[in-house]
Amino acid sequence: MRGDYQQLVDEISAALGAPATLEDRDFGLIAFGAHEGDDDEVMDPVRTRSILQRRSSAAVRAWFEAFGIARARTALRIPPDPAAGVFKGRICLPVRHRGIVHGYVWLLDDGHLTDLELGSRGTPPDPRIAQAMDTAARIGALLADEAHAGSELGDLLRELLAAPPAGRPPAAAALSDALRDTLRFTPGIPLTLVAVLPWDTSDTDVAPLPSLPGLLAACALPAGGPAAPAEGADETDAATQHRPGAGGRPQPAAAAPALAALVRLRSAGALTPAHAVAEHLLRSPRAGAAPPEGQAARGGARSGGPAGHPPPRPGAAGIGAGTRELTDLPATWREALDAARAARAEPRLGPVTQWDALGPYRMLTALPDTAPDPAIGPLLAPAHAELARTAEVFLDCAGQASRTAQALGIHRQTLYYRLGRVEKLTGLDLDDGEHRLLLHMALKAARL
Repeated sequence: MRGDYQQLVDEISAALGAPATLEDRDFGLIAFGAHEGDDDEVMDPVRTRSILQRRSSAAVRAWFEAFGIARARTALRIPPDPAAGVFKGRICLPVRHRGIVHGYVWLLDDGHLTDLELGSRGTPPDPRIAQAMDTAARIGALLADEAHAGSELGDLLRELLAAPPAGRPPAAAALSDALRDTLRFTPGIPLTLVAVLPWDTSDTDVAPLPSLPGLLAACALPAGGPAAPAEGADETDAATQHRPGAGGRPQPAAAAPALAALVRLRSAGALTPAHAVAEHLLRSPRAGAAPPEGQAARGGARSGGPAGHPPPRPGAAGIGAGTRELTDLPATWREALDAARAARAEPRLGPVTQWDALGPYRMLTALPDTAPDPAIGPLLAPAHAELARTAEVFLDCAGQASRTAQALGIHRQTLYYRLGRVEKLTGLDLDDGEHRLLLHMALKAARL
């Protein structure tokens, strides 16, 4: 399939004598034609970054979309803008199929295409443009077929991840058959799941499956994860009981959908392909979408960080443990989603983290999504954000006053004053180990 795109892009480049680039509708690079010459200004920074990073930035996307490329049905001319890094003009060929835009072909214009008639206002296009648009339509048909296949695989993946324990074996068999027929998948190959949280599902025209090495299928799911087992089902079945944090427990509140991406691994413990997929997906304009209005996370202080920390990351990705059994994927999905939740809440974990690297967050993400302990509730109010942050840093520093004061940039007497207020507000004794444990867990869990 990738070779087909490259051949068609090369056809367009040859027909018009200009370097051509094919991107999907999210500005992810699919194929690009060879560029002749040593003039760096012809190979402008926007095209260079697109090829090297395999994706254009959000600012570049917005700049080009302002010209109406998403609505265009004929070729468009984009003028140069050196301030935006666009040193040379472009001709944009919208790639459509049955009225839906699936991507764009970009032609760099070094001046020889300036007088080329594009076919606007009733004037017929230059035959070369007409030929290029025909080729773009062939590309659109291929992209539509790929999107359809990706959508079917995504639906089967969703069915498996949402299935109750009794329904997992048949759902896994259906997914295995579809992967074998579509991608020549061999059962027993190690797999894992990547969770990207949150994920924008408002645009449903195209399946959210970019072309990435190792990415087999993708689907959007509620951030709460798989559906609860059906009444009477065994919640400690073999597919879930061997992994902490998987199945059979209350699920976290969902502020926005998450993306589940099924990734093929070289070996069960080698998660490098999953990291590459996660990092690419996080660069998508669909990653990090704001929660829908009225669906903010529970707790009035959450949006600004209940412990005085910065708000959650716009988007984060988590990676579950590798497995060779498709029936294990619901458990792997819970791990990946828990890792993504932790990565959003804790900056040190990074925008991409593995479930086995969460440390205490493996336990914290498994806690039921209930109201905070009554003793801690008052401390989570927005008015006490500074006290909450002081208490959390103090506990992170193992109760060492000098380290805490240095980390917070305050005098030790100020620290003692704040800790005294924390004790008075919560009724907890910070010299008591169990009280410290309760406070520390509650403050960490509140940011999930």
